[in-house]
Amino acid sequence: METNVMPSGQELLRFLPEMILAVWAVLVMLWESRYDEHGKRPGMAAFTLIGLSLAAVASIIGGFDPGLAFRNMLVVDSFATFFRLLVLAIGGLAVMTSSPYLREREAEGGEFYSLLMLSLIGQSLMAASNELMMVFIGIEISSISSYVLAGYMRDDKRANESALKYFLLGSFATGFLLYGISWTYGLTGSTNLNEIAAVLGNSDIAPDSVLTGAAAALILAGLCFKVSAFPFQSWAPDVYQGAPTPVGAFLSAAPKAAAFATLLRIFYTAFEPMADRWLPLLSIVALLTMIVGNLAALWQTDIKRMLGYSSIANAGYVLVAVAAHSTLGVSAVLFYLAAYSVMNFGAFAIVSMRDQTELSDFNGLARRQPMTAALMSVFMASLIGLPLTAGFFGKFYIFKSAIDAELYWLVALGLLTSAVAAFYYVRVIIAMYVKPVPEGAAELAIPAPGLQAVLFVSAALTIGIGVFPGWLLDWATRSSGLLR
Repeated sequence: METNVMPSGQELLRFLPEMILAVWAVLVMLWESRYDEHGKRPGMAAFTLIGLSLAAVASIIGGFDPGLAFRNMLVVDSFATFFRLLVLAIGGLAVMTSSPYLREREAEGGEFYSLLMLSLIGQSLMAASNELMMVFIGIEISSISSYVLAGYMRDDKRANESALKYFLLGSFATGFLLYGISWTYGLTGSTNLNEIAAVLGNSDIAPDSVLTGAAAALILAGLCFKVSAFPFQSWAPDVYQGAPTPVGAFLSAAPKAAAFATLLRIFYTAFEPMADRWLPLLSIVALLTMIVGNLAALWQTDIKRMLGYSSIANAGYVLVAVAAHSTLGVSAVLFYLAAYSVMNFGAFAIVSMRDQTELSDFNGLARRQPMTAALMSVFMASLIGLPLTAGFFGKFYIFKSAIDAELYWLVALGLLTSAVAAFYYVRVIIAMYVKPVPEGAAELAIPAPGLQAVLFVSAALTIGIGVFPGWLLDWATRSSGLLR
């Protein structure tokens, strides 16, 4: 009989970032108990940032000793380390953006920062999972925290509506995922990714290809919801519009990055032996996601909804690189997710400065706050994919990987939809620089120091990656290998 074995120090070290986040989430809640309902909470955001920084250091240390942990359920490799650091960086930006936003509305509380860190725990687990049930646990930890964050402003009806939609549709998608996992276990006798691949790759014991394809399709459907890909994308604009703006920024970047990490690890490991069956489906999903996201964004007058549909379209671009099925494609996914997170978060951070998010509310912004308008223009230019911005090289590497895979039709249509996207991004720039200042417009407040830091760091990285993309591409290339 197999006896229980205590985890070794090496395994605990590999899992240290998640443990730090869990402890820090509890400490933040204990800190919260010191204050009454309406009291100020000085230093809580800074304390949260310290916890995220410690988790990032632990991720780097764990990355120097790659390997499996906890009976092969978790794997720490360069791929997992990349996504751990990415979601932690996004979490840090979310804290710095949320603090002034919540303080201004007298809604800052320790539970917000605890929920944020719990969500990051789930996302880190998703990136490091080597087992389908661990993937499910990571997704649920991330999702449940995200549902609550979306409805954090309890007195806001739109926030309540977005949280309810997110919860209901998310639960529905999780059902697809769990059903696919159960089918996979029934067909292969395992939920370990490497063992599944071994069974599917052995023609003597491989299960029926139709049933296996159905299981893979169910899992793909669940993950398509998490990345807001067609046909499970409808929740994204509603949730981003109704949720607090910093939460919308966080949801558009961190959970999406973790979901793509999960998609790559499952389909490039467990279902790799049947890649010729799921790659055509993934290519079609990528194309439809780009078309639906970009065409729907054309008609939006609310900036948050526009960014929501833009997020859908960008998920389509990333799926193009996944469909390329190559090392360059994986590198392009990692590069673009990092670049997109920076530029998209910067755009959301500017929107968080304003109570009104209609496009007309940005009219004449260049005359009222020239620096803010200039920063927003940088983010819009990068989302378009103009040269010397992070978005340009992100799309370049994505389409380059697709060309190398001879997906010429997908590249042509992807470039066409990208050209369509330029129209709704340029509309924002025109509103800021061409449209007159509305009559009776209120004086705009100077952004809080933390928010200014987010804006300038995001803009500097957006331009820096565009001018010097080599360092990020090298890191993404080194992190593209999956430890099996």
